[in-house]
Amino acid sequence: MLDQLASRLIAARFWQRRWIPIVLIVAIVLLSAPARANGRSTEPDAAGLTNVCTQRAPTDSAPSAGGLPWAPLVVGSTSRIVVMEYEAWFGPRTGVYPQAGLTTCLQSTDMQAGGGGYDSSTSPVIAQHVAWLEQMGVDAATVDLTNNVSCIYDGDNPAIVRQLCPNPGFRAQNLRIRDNDVQLYPAWIHLRTRLKIIPLLGGFDRYALTADKDDAAHRTALEKEADDFGAQIAMFPNSSVMYGGKPLMLIYLGTPVDPARVSAIRTMLLTSRLERRFTFELVAGYLDSQPAFWARPHEVPHGPIRIAPRYGFWSVVDLLNFWGAPPAPYHPTYNLQGTRVENMTASLATAGQTGWFCNVGGKQTYCPDAALRYCGAGYANGCEPGVYETFGEFMHYARALDPVFLIIDQFNEFATPDEGPNANTNDDAEPTTEWGYSAVRAIVDAVRAYRASR
Repeated sequence: MLDQLASRLIAARFWQRRWIPIVLIVAIVLLSAPARANGRSTEPDAAGLTNVCTQRAPTDSAPSAGGLPWAPLVVGSTSRIVVMEYEAWFGPRTGVYPQAGLTTCLQSTDMQAGGGGYDSSTSPVIAQHVAWLEQMGVDAATVDLTNNVSCIYDGDNPAIVRQLCPNPGFRAQNLRIRDNDVQLYPAWIHLRTRLKIIPLLGGFDRYALTADKDDAAHRTALEKEADDFGAQIAMFPNSSVMYGGKPLMLIYLGTPVDPARVSAIRTMLLTSRLERRFTFELVAGYLDSQPAFWARPHEVPHGPIRIAPRYGFWSVVDLLNFWGAPPAPYHPTYNLQGTRVENMTASLATAGQTGWFCNVGGKQTYCPDAALRYCGAGYANGCEPGVYETFGEFMHYARALDPVFLIIDQFNEFATPDEGPNANTNDDAEPTTEWGYSAVRAIVDAVRAYRASR
């Protein structure tokens, strides 16, 4: 078993979250038509935004935890909060568009030259995303700015620029992604949504903890990122989640987790006094495959895996394999805060240890240990198209564990290799022509049942 776990840890290195080399798009999309939660249009509006999906959209909604537009969401030991992982990467200014082979329902005329998709920064797109998130009973979204943190915040350091972003266009793209993220604060306030924003910061960048000697306070890139989001929270305090009496931020550690990096981040948070201003939780991917951080690292798990209290990591994604396909098993991870489970993450689909596809008997097929969207016990055990088996299995664990923060992985990453080329190998929920509104339907039903279970 320990040899298998070691191999799983090595394999997990492949799944480092990252942005893909991106293509510059020249045109700028200007969208102005109001978005509708459940309506659809196959004709472009005056700004060129079209909903190309013809499937029938759900009209009902799941209940929320009761957040209010005019106040921050205060979370305590008795709370049950649903959080969606969210990206605001796309558009002609960022040069990023959704992966080829999948067509999002929202399409802009000016994005077609780059492969299609929409501009994340425009008001109608933001409004439609907010409507869908509210419909699914989501209380808050993690806003992802985990990649290229040093390039974004230390772009005036020549040594770092030479190492990480020698192409000025690449840095400009990342700065615009940052702009898309921070723009969500005033945009969501304008929409009077009850949804809140949880910044997801990047702690794994090679130079994220390197002090900037040209900065007046010698801050690191990670400190600057926290201060950047902190400034938005100061201007728009009602958009934040208050946890432990302070606004909540998450720091992504990368995969696999480097204990030395964890120690350095915790030291930085202490010496910089950032932890006096904000509550920070450290998050990582595929903790199911990293037994060094388990409370019982030498035992074969037969169900959800508790993270050792001295680490207390939150999961951003875990694999699922309870049906025995080698190198089974893997189960979702969680950590305790007092007597309450603090965090668990549920995914719509998860790859196997080596990816989505494997060579089985000389044929390229789904990996036997992959938990596919419609095949919750592995492809070999049968699939039922349209039935969200994997998400259903995760939500079974969620109802049993009853976490304070239930994170759903995810709304709209649309980036390979983390996301595969079809519905079975993709964990995004945003409506597409491939799966229509079925993910919205599945999450509405699951969140409703989850909230009714206590």
